[in-house]
Amino acid sequence: MTMREWRLPTALILLGLIPIIAGLGRLGELGTGPEVTPANARFVADPLPVVLHIVGAVVYTILGAFQFVPSLRRRRWHRLVGRVLVPCGLTVALSGVWMAFAYDLPAHDNDVLAAMRLLFGSAMAASILLGLAAVLRRDFARHRAWMVRGYAIALGAGTQAFTHAPYFAATGEQPDGNVRAGLVVAGWLINLAVAEWYLRRPAGTRRARPARQPRTAAR
Repeated sequence: MTMREWRLPTALILLGLIPIIAGLGRLGELGTGPEVTPANARFVADPLPVVLHIVGAVVYTILGAFQFVPSLRRRRWHRLVGRVLVPCGLTVALSGVWMAFAYDLPAHDNDVLAAMRLLFGSAMAASILLGLAAVLRRDFARHRAWMVRGYAIALGAGTQAFTHAPYFAATGEQPDGNVRAGLVVAGWLINLAVAEWYLRRPAGTRRARPARQPRTAAR
């Protein structure tokens, strides 16, 4: 990988760093038999979906970032890692839907946000399955597009940290109700908008592969 190729995966991993750290902290807490509080009661009572969600998200975020490296896409790496990422991504999406159904709403959330979590979790799972179906048909363009969209939704938690920051800086309080729902949804929509821009960039802005030189007949 060249230095230029490192930029995008590094940026994607950094974007996911806040939820990765928070998730690993949650796993550490659950592994030590924590005191039950209103903030963690639902996780302590039923840890399986949140553990699956966090483990899947950490693997999906980090390994998925390197699928954007052109030199790796042309090697066996891309296919082998893809076989790990599909089940990990589906685990993230479906465990997110599971949590939306299984857990009581936290104090700052409302039914609108719960519905949006179901919608975007389902959309992520659908994107991954559509990407898988496309590659099985050897339709690599659609495979790439759907996988990029699924990854964009997965990174929503990273962007949501930034959509919440201005509100917290201005008020000193955590948002709740419809305001929180709007800020969470904004994180997903920003990521999907960037994903569509990435997929639709003019061909001249993409790094072109070296042209294959025609062979000349031996004389």
